[in-house]
Amino acid sequence: MSTDTLKTVANTLADYCRTDKEEQGLSELYASDAVSVEATEGPSGDRVATGLEAIRGKHQWWADNFEVHAAGVDGPFLHGDDRFSLIFDIDATHKQSGQRQAMKEVAVYSLNDAGKIAREEFFYTM
Repeated sequence: MSTDTLKTVANTLADYCRTDKEEQGLSELYASDAVSVEATEGPSGDRVATGLEAIRGKHQWWADNFEVHAAGVDGPFLHGDDRFSLIFDIDATHKQSGQRQAMKEVAVYSLNDAGKIAREEFFYTM
């Protein structure tokens, strides 16, 4: 894979995240067997979501449970010819509890040989 492919995928995903087009990013940029890994267990008790539909399920869970007041995306930051990261700053309220919080997380994305996102890993403060 070329560095140009990495740059294109990284910049496209960052742009989609900045413009609330995450679903388009999932459809266009992710491999069907992509894996998403959280820093801690999620509501389902798992840290790992395997497959594009499971990752879509994570996005739906987030939309169902949080009201986002503001969000920012820094990057992309490239690493070699197959990985990049983004930094997300999010101001959101948990709908059920009403608790508002500022969140910051680093996401690291790995591309497969076809130039699709095959793995994403999220890092955040506890």
